[in-house]
Amino acid sequence: MNMNTQTPSRIFQPEGSMRVILFAVISTIICVQSSRAAERNIIVFVTDDESPTLGCYGDRVAVTPAIDSMAADGVVFDNAFATTASCSASRSVILSGLHNHTNGQYGHQHAFHKFASWYDVVSLSLPRALARAKYRTARIGKYHVAPEEVYHFETVLKGNPRNAVQMADASAEVINSKSEKPFFLYFATSDPHRGGGRDEDSSLELKPDLFGNIKNRGSHKGIKEVFFESEDMQIPSFLPDTAETRSELAQYYQSCARIDQGLARLVEILKEADLFDKTLILFTSDHGMAFSGGKTTVYEPGLRVPFVVRDPYSKDRGVRTQSIVNHTDIAPSLLDFAGELDHQKQRPKHWVAPNEYWKDKPYAANENHGPRKGVEAYHGRSWIPILSDTDMTIHDAHFASHTFHEIQMYYPMRAIRDHDWKLIWNIAHPLPYPFASDLWAASSWQSQYRRSLDAPYGTKTVQEYIHRPRFELYHIAEDPEEAVNLADDPNQAAVLLRYKEKLKSMQRQFADPWITKWDYE
Repeated sequence: MNMNTQTPSRIFQPEGSMRVILFAVISTIICVQSSRAAERNIIVFVTDDESPTLGCYGDRVAVTPAIDSMAADGVVFDNAFATTASCSASRSVILSGLHNHTNGQYGHQHAFHKFASWYDVVSLSLPRALARAKYRTARIGKYHVAPEEVYHFETVLKGNPRNAVQMADASAEVINSKSEKPFFLYFATSDPHRGGGRDEDSSLELKPDLFGNIKNRGSHKGIKEVFFESEDMQIPSFLPDTAETRSELAQYYQSCARIDQGLARLVEILKEADLFDKTLILFTSDHGMAFSGGKTTVYEPGLRVPFVVRDPYSKDRGVRTQSIVNHTDIAPSLLDFAGELDHQKQRPKHWVAPNEYWKDKPYAANENHGPRKGVEAYHGRSWIPILSDTDMTIHDAHFASHTFHEIQMYYPMRAIRDHDWKLIWNIAHPLPYPFASDLWAASSWQSQYRRSLDAPYGTKTVQEYIHRPRFELYHIAEDPEEAVNLADDPNQAAVLLRYKEKLKSMQRQFADPWITKWDYE
């Protein structure tokens, strides 16, 4: 038989056992390719002005099934804190591992506020460090820090920060990439920040803010909006129980529920790509809720944040820890997860000295690069070991440093808090407490302010909220609501002195320029 008479298709078509063998080879190749999908991916999910108002934190009002499910499969941190309750300043801490008084981002980045981090922070910048560790870096949603070159991400995705579901869909291109390099996705919503106007349908004279919700009970595309009723609200102790507060909380909870649906969609995309069990997810917020007494303060409702971590490589599931952590710990922890943390020097393994990075960039030669010392190592510590040992501690106490929010709001405060006591130093205490523009206009505040200075506002009066003493000392173990200031109690003089010294020690440790105020103000 002349072989040349066979058709090409017949020549290359195996039969019988040969077909079985070829199928097995192809299947093996596919499995090998699948197993090579990038390991140790990272997603940092950062919400905007959200307290731990989640089901996994015991909130009876919240509708948050996705984060609750993640908590049941991960680790919940019950003592997690922002180091400053201001948007830009806090985000700079997350991305630098440095307190904002050291990294230079004293307040808001946008418009006339114009605060920015020092150029030399580039050496510790989380996205820069992970890029040097061969990660693909991408961000979507709220950014709000500067300079861009310091906090540079290789890919910037477009998304509606008020629609976390749409943001998740837009992130699929990074997640589904066939690259063998792992990804770092910084996923930052604008919910539940105030904004979007007022609910004109409200029967109240002082209308509630919409918190990004659509008026007339409309829905964002792809979102099954969850609507809340004022009478069902659970009132935090730092807020007054008024109709105005209840109506604003109802809007706030709706915005939080929308975030949860975005997380659910993100998890769904990861599972479809077979990457859910190869991706660490951190869920947190930049600081507490946008109500007076929360955001822009160093009180517990301002600094306490949700903090849930699911590490797919950890054996422990559905556990909680009382260990104190804060936002300075995020950068070193994620580098530790990626195998990129120099534990001895507390900085990236592939660290590049600032002068080395900037030497070939003449446009930066005359810029203010920041302090000569203080940007060689992270302020934070890795919490990765806590994921396997929830009794482990990495901090004896939490240090908070707030100076600005909006540029008009100079009111430096420093605080130290452990499991027993909390000391607040209101450095500019002779000044009336300054308000963020949205918090001043909030119906929940105005309803009490218009009544009188003696009107109650949570555990304080309106006057006590505006005019603060130099020191506030709270026995936090017995008074978690910060209701009784013991700074002037002679029986606690020794405690006050001890915590003042602890506060000074932390200021020295973290290179706080405001330490000089002990001497001349």
